[in-house]
Amino acid sequence: MLVSEFDYHLPEELIAQEPLADRAASRLLHLERSSGNLRDVCFRDFPRLLRPDDLLVFNNTRVFPARLYGRRSGLKAQRVSPHNPASRDFLQGRVEVLLTRQIPGDPNQWECLVHPGRKIGTGEKLFFGENNELQAEVLSRGDFGERKIRFQPSPDFFAALERVGHVPLPPYIDRADRPEDRERYQTVYARERGSAAAPTAGLHFTPEILSSIRQRGIETTEITLHVGLGTFQPVHAQRVEDHKLHREAYLVSDEAAGAMNRALQAQRRIVAVGTTTVRTLEYAASRAGGKTNQVTPGSGEAELFIYPGYMFRVAGAILTNFHLPQSTLLMLVCAFGGKDRVLSAYQHAVERGYRFYSYGDCMFLE
Repeated sequence: MLVSEFDYHLPEELIAQEPLADRAASRLLHLERSSGNLRDVCFRDFPRLLRPDDLLVFNNTRVFPARLYGRRSGLKAQRVSPHNPASRDFLQGRVEVLLTRQIPGDPNQWECLVHPGRKIGTGEKLFFGENNELQAEVLSRGDFGERKIRFQPSPDFFAALERVGHVPLPPYIDRADRPEDRERYQTVYARERGSAAAPTAGLHFTPEILSSIRQRGIETTEITLHVGLGTFQPVHAQRVEDHKLHREAYLVSDEAAGAMNRALQAQRRIVAVGTTTVRTLEYAASRAGGKTNQVTPGSGEAELFIYPGYMFRVAGAILTNFHLPQSTLLMLVCAFGGKDRVLSAYQHAVERGYRFYSYGDCMFLE
């Protein structure tokens, strides 16, 4: 299967650069998979699209200020001294770092993307913030700007990140981050810190919408998947099957697994809010082995790549934003809704001026 089969044309002006003042005012494209019928509604109508016995599953991850702007030494670490005036290129050169995954077992080590990717070599020192509040060394290089770095130990690393870091807005948002993005690029139910990008399908919910869902008696539960390279790294292979998904940390509690397994046993529908939730549920089900539709509680790192041909075990409906052409997220949605019908729905959204991507509108597939 070719990656190019998941392409579509999107006029640049439809890429949302700003969030709506009212989260729930987003438009929602409703796709019925069985018939292919499309309806244009408002996200405020979403609670009425749910069935009374549905189980709604959210990803409660919280975005942290994962983008760092700093300076690089330009020299191998062992050959540089900040006290040596002869080291004229010490602290020369701007660098941008996007932290994507904390390495298990060593809280000071991170996988990240760096810019400029070609120039930053192994052994270089990176400095961030006034008075070099955070310092790191490049440990290894990967493809496409990927690096592994180690920070010098800090009394409170995440507190320093809050001071020094920036909101990791996606590159297609062509503006600098602003103070208001710290909460707007965050779901209202975000709790577990660890994501380098927001689970954007959840950005449309408000406390009022959540209250409306509860008032209808619809059950909800939460899982955690910390969004990293596995979610937003571009596909560089020509064939879908040749792409390898990066690992992302997840947690499915005993309580959440129990709620989902009871729903599956009773043949109730599980509605996943966002593609990150879908991948977590399906990965947790795959750990049970065989073909059993059973969600296994636990934590670890998920790396399930879902594309057309995949047989879903848990998700019965999906709420999702519109995704980039040729992305793994679009492939997942096509696997669930059917490639032709999903791409036709995307064309419908383009023709009707829907807003695309992170701060854009959404789609409900059932």
